[in-house]
Amino acid sequence: MFSDFHNKNVLITGHTGFKGSWLTAWMKKLGANVTGISLDPSSEPSIFNECEIALSIDDNRADIRDSNKIASIISKANPDYIFHLAAQALVRDSYQNPIDTWNTNVMGTVNVLNGIRSIDKKCAVVMITSDKCYDNVEWVWGYREQDRLGGPDPYSASKGAAELAIKSFYKSYFQNQSNIRIASVRAGNVIGGGDWSKDRLVPDCVKAWSINDNVELRNPSSTRPWQHVLDPLSGYVKLGAELYKSDSLNGESYNFGPPANQNFSVKELVEEMSKYWDKVNWTDVSKNFDGPYESGLLKLDCDKAMHDLSWKAALDFNETVKLTVEWYKKYYEDSSQAMKVTSEQIDYYESLRSDWK
Repeated sequence: MFSDFHNKNVLITGHTGFKGSWLTAWMKKLGANVTGISLDPSSEPSIFNECEIALSIDDNRADIRDSNKIASIISKANPDYIFHLAAQALVRDSYQNPIDTWNTNVMGTVNVLNGIRSIDKKCAVVMITSDKCYDNVEWVWGYREQDRLGGPDPYSASKGAAELAIKSFYKSYFQNQSNIRIASVRAGNVIGGGDWSKDRLVPDCVKAWSINDNVELRNPSSTRPWQHVLDPLSGYVKLGAELYKSDSLNGESYNFGPPANQNFSVKELVEEMSKYWDKVNWTDVSKNFDGPYESGLLKLDCDKAMHDLSWKAALDFNETVKLTVEWYKKYYEDSSQAMKVTSEQIDYYESLRSDWK
C-alpha cells in the first residue's frame, strides 16, 4: 500500500500545520510529488520549519478562503490524491473569532471541494474534519459515523457544517463524477513531537518543562481519546489508497481513534509524560478557571474503519506518550535533528504496519 504513492501527485492543504507537516514528511519518504497549500506556520518554532519541509515540495502560501487561488493551485498540481487538513483548529480561538472559524472551516472546505470539480483525471480525496464534529452530549459510548453532527462551540459546529458540505458536494457532483472518489475522516486528540500550538496540553507542558517552569491544567479530569499523530494519518493514507483503487468506499465517512479503553484524563497523560521527562511541575487550576466551555468526555467508535479498511490504532497509550516525549527531548538536546527524529519515527511506525507494504 505504501508503494501506491510513489511518483504520484499528492496535494495537501494545511501542510504547514502539525498533522500536515507529519503527513507531508511521510509522503515525501514514500516518493510522492507533494504540493502544499497553507498559510505560514502558526507557531514558532514549528515542525514544518524545524524539519525544513519546504525545501522538498511545491510550497504554496495561500488562504483556503480565496476560492480563485485555491482552484488555480489545484489545477496546476494535477493531483492523484488530495488530503484536506487546512483549518482553524483551536476551540478556544473559535470563541474569540467565530466568523474566521466558520469562514475557514466551512467556506474554505467548500472552496477546496469546488476546485476539485474541475479535475479531469482519477483522484482520491480525503477530507479531514474532527471528532468534535459530533453533537457531543458526553455519553459513555463512542460516537459512530451516523451519529448527529454539531456542537456547542463555534469550532465544533463549524466542523459539523463542513461534514454537511462534503456530503452535499458528494451527492450533488462527485457521486456521478466517476473520476473523483471522496471520503471524510474524523480523528480524536492527536499528540506527537513537533506540536507547539497554543492552548494544547502537550505543547503547553513541553514549553514549560523545557525551561523548568510550571504548567497549569485547566481541566485535569477531562478525558480524551489520545493518539499519536501517525495513527490517524495511517488511516487517512490507507483510505486514500483504497479510494484510488476502488469506488466501493466513495462517499463514506470514517472515525480513526484509539481503542475504547484508551480514553485517559488530562492528569493521567501528564503523569505518563512525567515518566520520560525530568523536573515535571504542574498545578490544577480548574477551580479558578473561568474560560469558555470545554467538553469533559468524548470518544469515537472505530468499528467501521476496522471492518472496511482493516484499520486499528497501532500504538497504545504508553508508546504514544513515549514517542511523543522522546521527540521533544531529542529536539531540545539538538534542534538540528528534528527531521532525523521525525524520519526515524515514521520508519518505526511503518514497521508496525508491515502487512500494508
